[in-house]
Amino acid sequence: MTRTNSADGAGAIAPVLFLVFNRPEPTARVFAAIRAARPARLYVAADGPRKHRPGEDAAVQEVRALATRVDWPCELRTLFRQDNLGCKRAVSTAVSWFFEQEPEGIVLEDDCVPGGDFFTFCTALLERYRSDERIGWISGTALCDLAAQGMLGAGEDYAYTRHPYVWGWASWRRVWQDYDVEIAAWKDRRAEILSALQTPRYRAVTAELLDRVAAGKIDTWDFQVNFMLWANARLAVAPRFNLVENVGFTEDATHTRISGAMALLARRGQGRMPMPPAPPATIVPNMRYQDYQERLASRSFLQKLLERVAIVLGYYRNR
Repeated sequence: MTRTNSADGAGAIAPVLFLVFNRPEPTARVFAAIRAARPARLYVAADGPRKHRPGEDAAVQEVRALATRVDWPCELRTLFRQDNLGCKRAVSTAVSWFFEQEPEGIVLEDDCVPGGDFFTFCTALLERYRSDERIGWISGTALCDLAAQGMLGAGEDYAYTRHPYVWGWASWRRVWQDYDVEIAAWKDRRAEILSALQTPRYRAVTAELLDRVAAGKIDTWDFQVNFMLWANARLAVAPRFNLVENVGFTEDATHTRISGAMALLARRGQGRMPMPPAPPATIVPNMRYQDYQERLASRSFLQKLLERVAIVLGYYRNR
């Protein structure tokens, strides 16, 4: 099989869902990447402004205008909320809206800036694994260079892992139909799922996070994706190097304001992804990469916990 540089081998791009809110600058950067990829169908979903935030309505309207400046042959559909639903409801319902209309597609948030190879990588693997129930997720993010770290076999362009990332991703309706934003089955399957995780510290992190999600104490949608894949024995695909830069580690971000280390790891890798990407020899989890992911996630959690303690101590000292 002849393999090409992805820019030379690009064909039709899968439909894209663009999730936006109130940040014009990163929205413009992500939209420029989408515009360069020229998908034939673009969906734009936006949460409504928060009434207690003066001036946010103007920013929301500016973002909506930026995200819909389509000047290429493209069918554009929008889901603009009047009221603010919050991260958990706004994102999860927008993704459901997207997959009600498309059997498969690519999803980008307003702070996830993809390289050109991201779109061709996702499109190629959406087709390759379209009917393969073992695969549930295509991540555009890899928080290390898997090849450089010796985590891939010779000639492999991606790995399989039980741990998905949501900073630029693609999936199918067949998978999303199992998504439950409330993770109602967590209580019954808690022991089973935790026992399958590799590192003790990550098991503790996961238990704490999913307990809080199930109790409605975290306004998020993404930890539920991990549960969905674990509960249905599906794997994610991770590229050999990072295809998406997360630029959301800013003061106005909702969930990514404090981790400078993660901001460095979330930078886009260099190089080009061959097309079609070469798969691993067998569809089994890459244990070396999974271990890396679990240890990284555990360190990140502990860092955030220490920062929260410092904030609380600072509050009481300054009372």
